[in-house]
Amino acid sequence: MSQRDGFTGGFLAGAIVGGLVGGVLGTVLANRSRRGLGDGDNQAFLEEIRNGRLTPEEGMEMARRSLEDKIAQLNLAIDDVRQQLGSVQENGSDH
Repeated sequence: MSQRDGFTGGFLAGAIVGGLVGGVLGTVLANRSRRGLGDGDNQAFLEEIRNGRLTPEEGMEMARRSLEDKIAQLNLAIDDVRQQLGSVQENGSDH
């Protein structure tokens, strides 16, 4: 019977922590997308390629820079979530 109680408690704790993680991650990513992960840069980039204003080398360089910027933004979002999860776990271990 104690294993069953342990499973139920663990399941509920996992569901609650998972919900918190999902909520925090969704909020952080939604805020970041509003601030700068929009498709405005991509649209301008595609338009320049279509109009022939960029050489293939310039296009590749712009694409590389754009990807590096997005990777940096995602890394910041991941770091923010880690910090928030760390504070949630510290608060949870106090009980």
